[in-house]
Amino acid sequence: MHSDIQWIEAIAPDMVEMLSHRYLVLRTINWMAPVGRRLLAQTLDVSERTLRTETDTLRKLDLIVTDKAGMQVTKQGKDVLLGLSQFMDELMGIRQKERQLAQRFNIKRCIIVSGDSDRQLQVIGSMGEEVNQLLQQLLPEGESIIAVMGGHTMEHVANNLTNKLASKRDLLFVPARGGVGESVAIQANTIASQMAQHTGGKFRSLYVPEQVSERTYEPLLKEPSIQEVLGIIRSANVVIHSVGDAVSMARRRNMSEDQIKVLRSRSAVGEAFGYFFDRDGNVVYRIPRIGLQIGELANMEIILAVAGGASKATAIEAYMKIAPKRTCLITDEGAANLILKK
Repeated sequence: MHSDIQWIEAIAPDMVEMLSHRYLVLRTINWMAPVGRRLLAQTLDVSERTLRTETDTLRKLDLIVTDKAGMQVTKQGKDVLLGLSQFMDELMGIRQKERQLAQRFNIKRCIIVSGDSDRQLQVIGSMGEEVNQLLQQLLPEGESIIAVMGGHTMEHVANNLTNKLASKRDLLFVPARGGVGESVAIQANTIASQMAQHTGGKFRSLYVPEQVSERTYEPLLKEPSIQEVLGIIRSANVVIHSVGDAVSMARRRNMSEDQIKVLRSRSAVGEAFGYFFDRDGNVVYRIPRIGLQIGELANMEIILAVAGGASKATAIEAYMKIAPKRTCLITDEGAANLILKK
């Protein structure tokens, strides 16, 4: 398909530009609907006059409708978006960027979804859909133990898993780390429960604080109930996790200002599994946490890292320097474009 696109660009570059722009307008309306012209123009960074021309055309083609609430995509418009998605990804270079990122990070695979999740929340849902499709391809038949982390991104991933994953499979979801202490909705226990509910699988909980003192850490590991769940976690063949900005994650975990000062002084840019790392991937700080340790990822058969948004680009790039080669990264254009510009 890529060669066909090159021929089209050679003979009708104006058509390619028009198609790309009109597709972006239609897709953004679908994401933001119902949406007014002024907000849409601001989001797309174009003038309202230019946008009016495009939306008038889309309306005449019965791809969008307008009412008092704003513009919305019609069923025909949704069919067009679905039918053009793969072609447009190729046209806009997304497939090539995926190959570039996978090669740059020396990882198994990279999947990029359109948009920037910092600006369009729906993009996180699209990453969740890609996780669902990828698991459908990669999960073996029979039993699988899937260790999952918490967080807002993982919450969206959980909501986009489907019961198709359970076909010919016995799925058990477990929290990869302790999570009691942060918002219930994004705790790893809750995420594991939601994933089990959406797929028809089972789950186990790990009821321990997300971070504990060194003195508390060792006795907790000796508790039989905790040992049992830890044994299941370490038997997992799949792990799904995200990557966060260092300071943002520190604040979410209610770390002290002194600890945050230490992170800044050590140039921490990202966090995963309770490990904070700098731009070169060096671990510069670690909070004691019960559960899966970053060094244990190498034993996993399937590793999915889900993180997007331009604001996470530096954190993603830093983490990928220490990520297992078996990792599959699911990200978005916002992060990917920024990383590839460097």
